Amino acid sequence: MKNQRKGQDVKHLGIELGSTRVKAVLVDDDLKTIAAGSHVWENRFEDGVWTYHADEFVPALQHAYAELKADYAAKTGETLTTVDSMGISGMMHGYLPFDAEGRQLAPFRTWRNTITGEAAKQLSEAFNFNVPERWSVAHWAQAILNGEAHVARVARLNTLAGYVHFLLTGQFTLGVDEASGMFPIDPATNDYDATMLAKFDRWASEKGVGGSIATKLPRVRVAGEDAGTLTAEGAKLLDPDGDLQPGAVACPPEGDAGTGMVATRCLTPGTGNVSAGTSIFAMIVLEKPLTGWYPEIDVVMTPAGDPVAMVHCNNGSSDLDAWMRLFAEVGETLGATFSTGDLYDRLFSAALKAAPDCGGVTVCNFVSDEPLAGAKAGPGVTRTPDSALTLPNFMRASLTAICATLKIGMDLLKNREGVSVRELAGHGGVFKTPGVMERVMGETLGVPVKTLATAGEGGAWGVAALAAYRRARHDGAASTLEDFLASR
Repeated sequence: MKNQRKGQDVKHLGIELGSTRVKAVLVDDDLKTIAAGSHVWENRFEDGVWTYHADEFVPALQHAYAELKADYAAKTGETLTTVDSMGISGMMHGYLPFDAEGRQLAPFRTWRNTITGEAAKQLSEAFNFNVPERWSVAHWAQAILNGEAHVARVARLNTLAGYVHFLLTGQFTLGVDEASGMFPIDPATNDYDATMLAKFDRWASEKGVGGSIATKLPRVRVAGEDAGTLTAEGAKLLDPDGDLQPGAVACPPEGDAGTGMVATRCLTPGTGNVSAGTSIFAMIVLEKPLTGWYPEIDVVMTPAGDPVAMVHCNNGSSDLDAWMRLFAEVGETLGATFSTGDLYDRLFSAALKAAPDCGGVTVCNFVSDEPLAGAKAGPGVTRTPDSALTLPNFMRASLTAICATLKIGMDLLKNREGVSVRELAGHGGVFKTPGVMERVMGETLGVPVKTLATAGEGGAWGVAALAAYRRARHDGAASTLEDFLASR
């Protein structure tokens, strides 16, 4: 039966577990936002690992949904009881191993970790394909090389988005973009590359670990395909009040890279987007395969299954955020109080008054190791005696630092592979102040940068759009993802 309801009667829920916020967005059938909620959290550096505790996942999810539910009630005077579709997004890749009974066997190792160098090197050489340090298969291989005790008990490997999707639907599956950050994907089949699976099994067997990695990986689904429905247990987990009813169709869970492509409508060959948050990365949809493989370039997929060149930098806005907190503290000490948004707007706008060379002020934003630059963690500000250390110059230098490392990979794609884009679509919190980061990033990368109205909430909105597309396909629509988004 086709869905005949219109307007706000049709509701699509998107939740993204990002690096600094868990965001929940409810949109109507035209993808206009109805309500939103969020939960602030932060990664921890414990025992040499960037992580979030397992007991944080569900409370964070519930708090973001509760805020959305309250926002919906305030705007409509109604209690949110049903959604037509839902989708989960999360920080990409990382390592979440489970035993056959579903028990988590090791702390969540996020994308931010740079502890898998030897494994990533060995796999890249074996596959003749770049395997980045943050990919799930690199973490799994490093655990094998380390001889970690939990290795023998691992039955399933997952990402954060895939795990939360499993809690809500009972389905062990991933969208093809997120899956491409677990293990390389064959674009001809939109499934894990069979040749590389066999190579990995031989590699692991030589290390004393038998079995097939394929049995441990989630099933791969492209956008619009069946990924289960919200179960009664999942509805109760998300909404402990018991108001939310089960039954919403679920889209395949995706990482923030995939949902960013959707939010910026960068899904066709020759288009590209930049996501700037705790990390920063560019996604360029390829018009033809790369001629070689490069440690600076990841080859992943769009949610619809097209190859993408990804330039990923571990360090985005974390260092700047720390400075902004300092500025807010200074303001409070002096008796001036600003809202967070106003503070960012004022200081970001100051960057437009800076000298083109930032007055000789240089900011390094490496809060964590930066593999793309071959550098260890070590943020700092440097200047010469004749530098002009002004607020505009400092802000411009800080914004430039966010995208400077990205230029390494972007220049490689352009100069070595002839890959170029007419413009980049930006999304993420640093784009909330109109016209500032677009200008700084465009001048740094040498490519015009634009933003859309959803720039600040791209991931959660993007997976809500994927959920709406899944609902449309469930109801019989046959359009492509790009056509579906264009029609909205």
